[in-house]
This record gives sequence, C-alpha cells and structure tokens, in this order.
Amino acid sequence: MVIPPHRLVGHRRLLGTSTSAPPAGDEAAAAHGSSPNSVKIMVSVLVVVIFCTLLYCVYCWRWRKRSAVRRTQNENMRPLSRSISELPLMDLASIDAATGNFARANKLGEGGFGPVYRGVMACGAEIAVKRLSVRSLQGAAEFRNEVELIAKLQHRNLVRLLGWCAEHGEKLLVYEYLPNGSLDAFLFDTSKGVELDWNSRHNIIIGIARGLLYLHEDSLLKVIHRDLKPSNVLLDNKMNPKISDFGLARIFKDECNGVNTGRVVGTYGYMAPEFVMDSVFSVKSDVFGFGVLLLEILSGQRNGISYLEEHQQSLIQDAWKFWIEDRANEFIDRALGQSYSRDEAWRCFQVGLLCVQDDPDIRPTMSNVLLMLVSEQISMPAPSRPVRNVPLLAPSAMLRSKPLVSQKSINYASITAIQPR
Repeated sequence: MVIPPHRLVGHRRLLGTSTSAPPAGDEAAAAHGSSPNSVKIMVSVLVVVIFCTLLYCVYCWRWRKRSAVRRTQNENMRPLSRSISELPLMDLASIDAATGNFARANKLGEGGFGPVYRGVMACGAEIAVKRLSVRSLQGAAEFRNEVELIAKLQHRNLVRLLGWCAEHGEKLLVYEYLPNGSLDAFLFDTSKGVELDWNSRHNIIIGIARGLLYLHEDSLLKVIHRDLKPSNVLLDNKMNPKISDFGLARIFKDECNGVNTGRVVGTYGYMAPEFVMDSVFSVKSDVFGFGVLLLEILSGQRNGISYLEEHQQSLIQDAWKFWIEDRANEFIDRALGQSYSRDEAWRCFQVGLLCVQDDPDIRPTMSNVLLMLVSEQISMPAPSRPVRNVPLLAPSAMLRSKPLVSQKSINYASITAIQPR
C-alpha cells in the first residue's frame, strides 16, 4: 500500500519523529565542535609535564654533582688519619672563636687552596688557618697532599703545622702564625724594602737553600716543592725564612730523576723552561725556581710581565747582561745602597745564574748550592748563558712566538776569585 506524501508527514508526527537530522547527527556535531578545546588542554598538560620533568632532571644532575664533590673530598680525607696520627685534631668551635667566625678583617690572603685567616686561640697563641674552598676540587687534592707531606717534614726553615680539622664539611689546616708575613710583601714594596738589609737578605737566601736541601736530600722523603716563589716564603719575628704551601709538592722515589706530568702547574716566571715546554719536572726544577728567587732578592725586582715590558727582557736576561759586562753592582737593589758585602753579593749573584741555566743537567744540586753560598774557599764554575726566555706567558702563547737560536756554551772551568767576568 502506497502512502501519499501529505499523509507521510502526518504519520511521522503520529510516530513522534521529525523531519530534522537524526539525534545521532547532533551528538556527532557537538562532539566535533568541542575537540579543539580538548586538544589545547592536552597540549598544555603535556608541556607542564615536560617542563616539570626537565626541572627534576636538572635538580638531580646538580645534586649528583654536589654529591660527587663531597664524595671526592671525603675520599681524599680518608687516608689522613693514618698520615697525621701525631698531629692534634682541633675542634671547629675553637677555630671559629679564634678567627672570629672567619671574619674578613682576619683574612690574610687567598690561594688555589682557599683563604687563609689569622686567629688567636683561647690560650693566647696566634695561628694561621687555611680554609679549604668548598667548591675547589683542586683544593681538596692540595689539602690532602699538604697534610700528608707536612706531617712527615720537620725543619726550622719549613712552616710548622700545628693541627687540622675536618668537621661539618670544613677542611682546615692550622699553622704557626708568622707575624712578618711573606717575603714578597717586603721585597717588592719600596717602603718596606729598606727593612731588608744585606744581612737579612743573605740569611733569607741561606735559610731557603737549607729548607730546599732538606726536602731534596735530607728528609725521609724526596720532595719537590714545584711552586717556590717569594709569596710562599714566610718570615718569622726574627726574619728567618720558612718555606710554605706544599699543595703542589710531589714525592719522588730515590732512583727517579724526572717525571713528565702532562700538565703544567705553578707560577710562570719561576718555572723551569723544561717544565713549561715539556711538562718535565725534577729537583732541578726547584733549583731553577731558587735561582730566580735569589736574583729577585738581590735586585728587589719581580721577574714578571711588568719587568719584561719595562726592560724589554726578563730579569734573568738582565742579570746575565750585567754579569758579562762587569756591572754586577748595578744589578743590586738600590735600597741597599753601599752597605752590603761585595764578596757575598757577588757569590750569590753567580750562584743565582748557575741555578737558572737552561740545561737542567748542568744546574747545581741544592747541596752544591748551599756549599757555594757558605764557603769562601770553594771554586765555582762559570755560568752559561740562559738561552731561553724565562716562561712568563702561557705555553700556547710561547709556542706561537719565534723560537730563540740555541747558543749553548757549557764552560766547566772553575774560578777562585768571585768576580764578575
């Protein structure tokens, strides 16, 4: 039976239906209309999750880094109890009180190890406290190295370690306090330089030589300091010198003559040429540093960049020039005037030039150095010309410069009268 169209509409009305789109279509359209908002919400949530994850990763990385630093420092400290069993372990509270909680007014200076503070103990004794920098991995290694060495070394020309502290994350070394500070404070200060008369300078030279001789030959260990310079020579109340700062020092076996470190550490101007150029150091490296220090004590001048810029050559090259031109008296510090022993000064001058010779094999040992300094009867070889410029710059800068022509002329002839040539 066919239903006419006009009746079909009525029939649909009777059935409750409509001629509009079916409900399912409405729901699909509604769902389709809300999808962009849902995507935005999902993207926002995802971005927040990723950001939080990155923050967490950064936090974990920094936490692990700090833990590694603390772990390295703790590992460096573990063997110390065996090495310094004879040294007193001092409590942190007493050191805090002595230094005024490490007040800035008590700060004496700062190096690669960390800052150094002056302190006064409850008993009235003055101390110098080295405080390990918390963020310094190098300082942690230097701390361990210095404690292990200084605990085994005792000499009147070496600074004396009184105790140590490792408490609440602090690593502290407590030394005797030397009221006159470091040698460079006198040597390179025009106002204080006059306080260093010839007798004081000569005694300082002899004392440093004795301290190095002890390190190289007379102690139970064969120790190379590797950073001998005026700031690492301290003066007591009688102007007696004491070698300090053993953070870079190394112990040698008796049969070992030289070591290639692969890394240059120290202070340019005092490091031997073979150490700067080839990373090789030995006892003769300390001899070179002593020679530079001796020439600085004689002249009152620092072997540094400022001297090179002013004189167009290093202090060593100037010393050689004055020596061969028989003008050694012009090299001596003017602050001394004429009140110095000419024979002693000339002898020191020649020893200094022998120590800074380019070839480490012809430099004297510290035992020979001390013998030449204190004996007026011993004859000394004539120094050879220092053919290389004193290393005052980084190795990369020196390698880019034009190499000097080697003119080694080794003369082993000895002389009896200590006179400049």
